[in-house]
Amino acid sequence: MAGTFQDWVASSHDEQLAELYELLRIPSISTDPERKGDVRNCAEWVAARMRTAGIPNVELIETPLHPVVYGEWHAAPGKPTVLVYGHYDVQPVDPLNLWQSDPFEPTLRDGKIYARGVSDMKTNLLTIIQGVEAAARANGGTPPVNLTFFFEGEEEIGSPSAEETLEKYRDRFKADFVLSGDGGQNSPTQPRLTVAYKGITGLQIDLRTGSTDLHSGGYGAAVPNAAQAVAKLAATFHDADGRVLVKGFYDDVLDLTESDKAEIAAVALTDDALMDEAGVYEVVGEPGYTASERRAGRPTLDINGIWSGFEGAGSKTVTPCEAHIKVTARLVANQDNHKIADLIRAHALKHAPPGARVTFGEREHGSPPYMATRGFLGEQIATSVLTGVYDNAPQIGRAGGSVPILSHFKAILGIDSVTIGFGLPGSQAHAPNEWYLLSQFDLARTVYAEFFSAF
Repeated sequence: MAGTFQDWVASSHDEQLAELYELLRIPSISTDPERKGDVRNCAEWVAARMRTAGIPNVELIETPLHPVVYGEWHAAPGKPTVLVYGHYDVQPVDPLNLWQSDPFEPTLRDGKIYARGVSDMKTNLLTIIQGVEAAARANGGTPPVNLTFFFEGEEEIGSPSAEETLEKYRDRFKADFVLSGDGGQNSPTQPRLTVAYKGITGLQIDLRTGSTDLHSGGYGAAVPNAAQAVAKLAATFHDADGRVLVKGFYDDVLDLTESDKAEIAAVALTDDALMDEAGVYEVVGEPGYTASERRAGRPTLDINGIWSGFEGAGSKTVTPCEAHIKVTARLVANQDNHKIADLIRAHALKHAPPGARVTFGEREHGSPPYMATRGFLGEQIATSVLTGVYDNAPQIGRAGGSVPILSHFKAILGIDSVTIGFGLPGSQAHAPNEWYLLSQFDLARTVYAEFFSAF
């Protein structure tokens, strides 16, 4: 059976690569209201390609923002049902001047395809559909497992409609587990299974010391300075070693076991390699854990932006009256994003310097952390397939980033997710000159076809 779809994967390379280029040309930037029509066009393109693959029931589920592409192919009585997840939206391209080629005109250079969304995650999405098509062809016209599809257009803005959509259409999305394509691997020859993603919460802290900016000569010696006050407040979030000082921040953390630490160590970068990859001068963070343990399995609190007063060229002798901080926290198993947001608010109010009043601007955003139940069916199948294709067992990884919908799948549908993706380290996802290794294209189609055929 494997040989059948292997031959078809090879013979359809040029045609299906052209399909990828067509998909990459659609500027489906979900964050930009002016691109709403393009996002919808992309959803319709994906739906049409699913129908071409033979999926008999495909439709767009409308949401307040961008549609979910729903599909159903249940033709394997007695077999499990896999809920296939992906997203067709992409990040903005700014700064455009740093791109070496048009981000929405796929360009092949040195064995890499350059385009926005090529790594995150349009190639994975399309090769999943192509893999379904290959598996069905090799099985007499239908896949040997039941498939339901949830392709969203809002992942890059935190999946705000996903929870409501899953609740509303809970019966449609019943499944045994999720296959997510929103991921990557450690190298072209080393597969990876990601078993945990951090949650996230974020908010804006606004600080005022008065009703107007003031002349620093006339008032600077007698009134509070918002810029100095916000610097003092920002400094209260961590101790000198990098441990978060927000009261209660660590209370619910599920700490790493020795087994967890061993899995993390097996794929860990050296400190020197990490500094080289990140372009930084030092590795810092919470004491008692390696840098890789902190990245994979410990919660963090980051100040993402801080601003106040005069920032133009030259000098302006002003005592500013307002300042702002943007904060996000990445969360691990057992932490609740709403609770952590409340703790950060309480901390900011308690530690506001004298003469400063604190309020909160942007509404909290976020999602809970996700951790898979180890050894579930999806992980077993994926491990077997990847080991067979690569002749190399997949490494187990924990992501420092967030895929919000996975926690919704678990909370609402009660199912775990296995992630198989083909983006590579340094592929510039979310950055200028995003790329995908051309040699991964046929590999991805083969792996997904093998996965669906494994049932």
